Amino acid sequence: MEAINVSEVSQYIEGEFNKFLNRRINSVKRFKMNDVLFGKNPYFFSLQNKLLTGDFVKTIVDNYLNSQEETFLDSFLEHLAIFINQKVYNGWKSSTKGIDLEFNKDNIRYIVAIKSGPNWGNSSQIRKMQDDFRKAKQTIRTSNSKLNVIAVNGCCYGRNAKPDKGEYYKYCGQKFWEFISGSSDLYLKIIKPLGYSAKEKNDEFLKSYAQIINRFTQEFSKTFVKNGEIDWHALVKFNSGGIK
Repeated sequence: MEAINVSEVSQYIEGEFNKFLNRRINSVKRFKMNDVLFGKNPYFFSLQNKLLTGDFVKTIVDNYLNSQEETFLDSFLEHLAIFINQKVYNGWKSSTKGIDLEFNKDNIRYIVAIKSGPNWGNSSQIRKMQDDFRKAKQTIRTSNSKLNVIAVNGCCYGRNAKPDKGEYYKYCGQKFWEFISGSSDLYLKIIKPLGYSAKEKNDEFLKSYAQIINRFTQEFSKTFVKNGEIDWHALVKFNSGGIK
């Protein structure tokens, strides 16, 4: 096992995370108000009693952005985990359905499904993961019936007090990053280069963000503001009315 090279990990983060941040900025520039409005629950926002158009627009844009950013970031962290494991244990991106990473350690083949946090799925999604684990084990053992294969659900953040789930293990946060790297404090070391890269791009993002808020506020006011108030009936019809 190689010791993890923190500077190499930092370089990878700064390079790859910049790509993530560029996608974030470009996605904001491509925003269309109709796309944002169609994807949100107007009843929920009416219950929040948003009276100012600017407040309402900012809320729906922030919600839309947050959901997109979580998806982007989850994908980035998955790729980061695979990169680190490749450097330490010569692991590889799995070609098996439902499995993200495979690597050998101490005569054991580990198959890993990487998720974001500990509460990533409902009961049917967890059953699907377990089924993927069973099928992956069968496939791997066709070429080596004596190989010890252990399945792991790895979560990039959070905690889990009982990692042994019977058919698989669930490692979260520090435990997960240590599992794939052998370093107990890696989960702390990766946060600094992430924050540094985000800070470098923040001014550019804020400029694009301000432009979209101002433009959406103007567009929204023309269509969904009547006598100085948000026209909730018009908004609900637009969002949920029957298609003609």
